[in-house]
Amino acid sequence: VQLQASGGGLVQAGGSLRLSCAASGRTFSIYAMGWFRQAPGKEREFVSAISWSGGSTFVASSVKGRFTISRDNAKNTVYLQMNSLKPEDTAVYLCAARTKPIPVLSSSTYYYTAGQYDYWGQGTLVTVSS
Repeated sequence: VQLQASGGGLVQAGGSLRLSCAASGRTFSIYAMGWFRQAPGKEREFVSAISWSGGSTFVASSVKGRFTISRDNAKNTVYLQMNSLKPEDTAVYLCAARTKPIPVLSSSTYYYTAGQYDYWGQGTLVTVSS
């Protein structure tokens, strides 16, 4: 599975951006896709995730109400719509794919944890100016 993230850029606080993550290769093996972000000097942080077939979504509390994840299975693409951006949203945003089944018990853990994803894209930089 190959992942190509795009859509980052420079935006003023309060603005919006839409990130895209296009998957190719063995996309039939994808069970979930997620967005994470990493700011300079900080650890990688979960942002949002979506199941590939069922449409279940998960969003970090820090972006809830501002960011929305969606998918277009026909295009093998996941989107992250980011509204009301804040300077603290500045980071490299990375998309990831999980190609192993997700257990029903405590399933949310598998979406939130970076180590549960098998493939990663190259990342796209989002810079929010104040």
